[in-house]
Formats: sequence, structure tokens, C-alpha cells
Amino acid sequence: MARSLTLQVRLTVLLGMVGIAGALIYYGVTHWPLPQWIAWMKKDLSLTVPMPTGPYSGFIVTVVVLLPLSLWLGHLVMAPVARMLRALEGAVASYRDGDFSFSIAAQRRDELGDLIRMHNTLGQTLREQRQNLAQRELLLDTVVQNTPVALVLTDASNRVVYANIAARHLFNEGKSLQGLDFTDLLQGTPETLRRAALGGEDALLTVDMDGSEETFHLSQRNFRLQGRPHRLLLFRRMTRELSRQEVATWKRVIRVISHELNNSLAPISSLAHSGAELARRGDTERLPGVFATIGERARHLHGFIAGYASFAKLPAPQPVKIEWTQFLQGLALHCQFHLVGEPPKHPGRFDAAQIEQVLINLIKNAHESGSADDGVTLSLSLVGQELRIEVADHGPGMSETVLAQALLPFYSTKRSGTGLGLALAREITEAHGGRITLANREEGGLRVTLMLPQPAT
Repeated sequence: MARSLTLQVRLTVLLGMVGIAGALIYYGVTHWPLPQWIAWMKKDLSLTVPMPTGPYSGFIVTVVVLLPLSLWLGHLVMAPVARMLRALEGAVASYRDGDFSFSIAAQRRDELGDLIRMHNTLGQTLREQRQNLAQRELLLDTVVQNTPVALVLTDASNRVVYANIAARHLFNEGKSLQGLDFTDLLQGTPETLRRAALGGEDALLTVDMDGSEETFHLSQRNFRLQGRPHRLLLFRRMTRELSRQEVATWKRVIRVISHELNNSLAPISSLAHSGAELARRGDTERLPGVFATIGERARHLHGFIAGYASFAKLPAPQPVKIEWTQFLQGLALHCQFHLVGEPPKHPGRFDAAQIEQVLINLIKNAHESGSADDGVTLSLSLVGQELRIEVADHGPGMSETVLAQALLPFYSTKRSGTGLGLALAREITEAHGGRITLANREEGGLRVTLMLPQPAT
């Protein structure tokens, strides 16, 4: 679209016209033709005209004539600008109220026209963005409403701000939860569920509902929404998933035990047959070797079964006060490691026998990773109210797949492994109320970290 004269050029032209008109009026009053008309009227018509024609009179007449002319021209120039400002004011008010349908209908080819087109383009962009946002919100709300995870969002006063269908069925027989006090809703739920929801921490709990046991995983998060504190609670039913995992675990256990039994019983059966054949032939010189091999395989099988039994019958930890010097000296009798830094000044508190067994297994694994004897390190430190124990090596580390499954029972990458070492370490650590993590080191190797809560000193 071709652009017409700009507002600046128009204003300059109008001001020039006003100036020329003023000069012409002043010249007409002081020089020609008004003085000649007055002289003609006095001479020929013998009229007395009391109209001075000097410079001051010319100035006054010019001002009187130019003032209304200037006002009219100023209105002519500023009227489109005033209309534009009023239209923009209405548009801004509409945007403030969330209405982006406002547009300005005007056909101009100057700066105001450019501003109008930019405004209409902005409105169109905002309308499209709002439409896309509304569609995404609708999709998100549909997904959240139909997910089997019960979702409850509460405000600072613990009133329900948002809840999906699963949450309504879990807490209010399918009725709306909007605006209800969540604490009052929890009064009608089992005690275990109520304590976990009010505890403010994540939890895995089993409750009795409708005559059967249901297992839930509760996840809680506090955050600020629109500057105000809110709390999000997610209740996920885990019963079916845990049942499937339990079945899968038992299948894995059966496969591992069957494999180990076959590996032991097959040679025992073969050796027993060979021993019977040697006895029938009267070749007794080789019988002691046959019986020794049978005994060795039987002891291996007994140790294998005992290991599984010890994992299944792991007793509850008995935390006691631990002096670091004595504990580390006892640990050094069972395995070789390099202590990094100094142990904490304050004594630790945990079950010495169980944690010692965990560290023996971890240090043994570190040596089996291919790390040098002096490359296996142990470090102890206090982080807040937690004891941090790290065992590190300089081996090849673990792949992401192995890291994700290394702590699962019966999972092992070793041909002769039972898959219980790290699982036992996890069981003992969590029984102490702590946690265990595995991570590859940037400089190479694996780092296993135990975090054990300690009493306040």
C-alpha cells in the first residue's frame, strides 16, 4: 500500500499555510488593499472610518483572524490522533479484561495506519495464542481428569482448589471436592491414609478399603501458584502393579534357584553315578576325590540357600553408638580400602554388624570391578543430620541399564552372582531409615553412597 503524506509533513504544510495567511493578512491591513480602501472612502465618499492601519492594528487583526483558523486547523490535524488514542484505550482495556477480539477498523496510509495494522496483527496473534492455550488446557484437563491417579490441589487454608475424577471417587463418593476442607475429607478415610496425607512426606502405604487391602503411593509437593502457597497430593493405586511385580519377582527367584540347583545337582548326580561305577569295579582309589567333589558342591549349594534365607530373615537393625576408630579397624580386618579424609568427630549411630556387612559387600564389589587395590576408597562425613558413607572405585562403572536395575533383588551381571549383594545393602540401609544411590564418577569408576539419618547432637 502506497504511503500518503506523513503527519509531520501535513503539520508542516498547515503551519506554513497559517504563516502565509498571517503574513497576507498583516500586509493587507498595513499596506494593501485596506489602507487604500480607507483612503478612497474618506476622499470620495466623505466617510469618516475610525480604523487605524498602523503596525499594531495589523498585528491585532492578524491574531483575531488567525486564532479561529489555527483552532480549526489544529482540530483537523489532531482529530484522527484523538480518535486513534480513544480506540487504543478501548483496546488496552479489552486486553486487560482478557478480550482479544477488539480490532480497529480504519483505512489510513500514514503512521497512524501503520499503528492500526500493527495493533490488529497483535490482536490476531493474541487471539491465536489464547486459542492454542485454551486447547492445551482442555487437553491437559482431560488427561488429568481421566488419569487413574487421584490428584488433589489445596491452598494455604487446606481447602481443595482442584481435584480430578479419581480423587472425587476416593474421598467423596464421586461428588465435587471444590472448596471443601481437605482435613475434614480425610476424617472419613482409614487412619493410615489420613496420617500419611497430613504428614507432608511421600509414602508407600497399605490401607483396608471395602474389605480388601489397597496399596497407595502418596507423593506430595509444596509450591507457589500465583504468589500463594499450594500443596499437590497424588494418590496412586499400586496394588495391581505391585502384584505383577511380586509375581515377576517370584518367577525370577524360581529361575535363579532352579538354575543354581541344576548347576549343583547335575554334577552331584553324575559324580554319584561315577562313584557307584567305581565301587562296582573295585576301583576305590578314586572314590575319595569323587566324594570330596560331591561335598564341595553340596557346601556351595548350602551356602547359596543360606544366603537367600538370610536375606528373607533380615532382622530389624539395633542402632548403637559407634566409635569410628574401632569400627574402621574391625572393617579393615575383612577387606582392603583407602580411607579418604578423617572420620566425623562425633560417633555414629547404627547397627554395626549390618552396616559392616554392607560395606564389606560394597568394597568386595569395588575390587571385583577391576580397580587397583589402592583404588578402592571409603569416605565418611556428616551432612546436616545424615551420615554420608561413600565407597568408590576406578573400574569401568555401570551402564544406564545396569544402574537402573542394580539394586533389584536377584539382578546380577556376574555369572556366579546371586544378585543379593546390592539388594541386601539397600534393604539394610532403608531399614535404618536411609537411602542408597549408585552413580558413575566423572573420572571413571562407580560411587555408591549411603545416607543414614543420625540423632541430633
